[in-house]
Amino acid sequence: MTTAKALVKCLEKEGITTIFGYPGAMICPFYDELSRSNVIEHVLVRHEANAGHAASGLARLTGKAAVCVATSGPGALNLITAIATAYMDSIPIVAITGQVSSEQIGKDVFQEADIMGAAEPFVKHSYLVKDAAQLPRIIAEAFYIATTGRPGPVLIDIPVDVQFVEIDFNPENYQDSNTPPDIRGYKPSVAGNKLQIKRVIEAIEQSRKPLICAGGGMFAAKRGKFAFEAMREMAQHADIPVIHTMMGISSFPTDHRLYCGMIGMHGKATANRALNECDLLILLGARVNDRAIPALTKDTPPKIIHVDIDPAEIGKNLNAAIPVVGEICMVLAQILETLPQKKHNEWNAYLNKIKSTVSGNEKTAENNARTDVINPREFYKTLNRLLPRDTVITADVGQNQIWTANHLSLGEGGRFITSGGMGTMGYSVPAAIGAKRSAPEREVIAICGDGSFQMQFMELATAVQHDINIKVIIMKNDRLGMVREVQKLRYDNNQTAVFLDGSPDFIKLAEAYGIQGERLCEPSNIDKALITLLASKQPYVLVVDVDAEERSLL
Repeated sequence: MTTAKALVKCLEKEGITTIFGYPGAMICPFYDELSRSNVIEHVLVRHEANAGHAASGLARLTGKAAVCVATSGPGALNLITAIATAYMDSIPIVAITGQVSSEQIGKDVFQEADIMGAAEPFVKHSYLVKDAAQLPRIIAEAFYIATTGRPGPVLIDIPVDVQFVEIDFNPENYQDSNTPPDIRGYKPSVAGNKLQIKRVIEAIEQSRKPLICAGGGMFAAKRGKFAFEAMREMAQHADIPVIHTMMGISSFPTDHRLYCGMIGMHGKATANRALNECDLLILLGARVNDRAIPALTKDTPPKIIHVDIDPAEIGKNLNAAIPVVGEICMVLAQILETLPQKKHNEWNAYLNKIKSTVSGNEKTAENNARTDVINPREFYKTLNRLLPRDTVITADVGQNQIWTANHLSLGEGGRFITSGGMGTMGYSVPAAIGAKRSAPEREVIAICGDGSFQMQFMELATAVQHDINIKVIIMKNDRLGMVREVQKLRYDNNQTAVFLDGSPDFIKLAEAYGIQGERLCEPSNIDKALITLLASKQPYVLVVDVDAEERSLL
């Protein structure tokens, strides 16, 4: 069979049922064969970057690698933002790109670009397929590399002439990525060192004020089980309160008695107090980057246990007294084997008292809020009350991200997805499409600002064409709100290049795509507007008018 057909067969064997992409001449042989697949459905996006973001949304919900495809030159280059976004957030995607014919590489022919060189800083590994016979091995390796160790994107660049080459390949003999290939220099740690696990247990036993900090690694999956499931079991078994980074949102139910909130410069007072007053900090799959570290203000930090698959992350931002390298699912299982049951009544009672005080302060802020525009806190309070428990929320970047991170309450079964490391605007809608594609039975809502929405609204067409019934909430203030805040606080309120004059009427825009929507201007109509949104069985757009001077932290 041709290499293009073999590629389709390999992807089927890897369990791929959806591919997000945008075709072009240099990837047409693959698309020709893909059209004959009875297993894989292609979802046509309206911009290549959004193919990568949609694959990211699918991968994050399933815990498995997802696939995006683009053609050579500008098509491949448009994927780089999505590849970099996946790299920063450790999301397993396999990006397949077409390339000009082998004999033309390096001659600056039409739509030639060195995508391997351009994407090199943002991939775990990349391949240029020169020998067609090696393709099955490359596909298996790519999926294995993307999903093991610290997950991340892998790029496969295939010249158009190679796609036509006939190779001797029997799909029944294909060894998928579940059979670890022998890759020289790539031997990721799996189990945690037994001595270090013993030290972890001893530290927890001796601690009077332990604290778990959950990061994005909690959404790593092994054999169909996510790491956050074991983390929840560990917290309840040893009565340890839980905080999280932005990437760790929804790893622990917000209505749980041990929940203390998000840490960091945009985090909750209770979480930051807990971080500064604990005597043992258990970092689980968290990089604790520049957004989180400022929350730790005391001179003598607590004793730190840091569990991560990537040894380069351990001790990079905070010194770890007990480093544990290994797959987070495996390490947590090892800890739970011998972790004694324990109670920390005094510590938890103290944190609950802080929670009550913070809650009272927030109530005062609510009572003083304006009533002539939509207050984000009030909006999210209503949204939390109406959402199904297993709702998936994809948040964009900017003020809308901070409002969502701080005020969204997801119970057990809910998921929060955002671009945390790269902070990529235009992420939420395609990510919602990918998430909804993997879980059509769940409510999936993209929340974005009016600035970020205009970087991605073309994907409404994708949702309509492929019957992907996502909901979109646009927090509209006619500003690039986060930049406006920075300019107000740090640049003597010199607001420049942040006004979104000329923006379209988003409801009319939705109608042009055949999508119903509503504009929410009155606080008294929040309930009705959200009930209508959630009742819709089709894509739906809700525009929420927010005060232009509203702050990220309320």
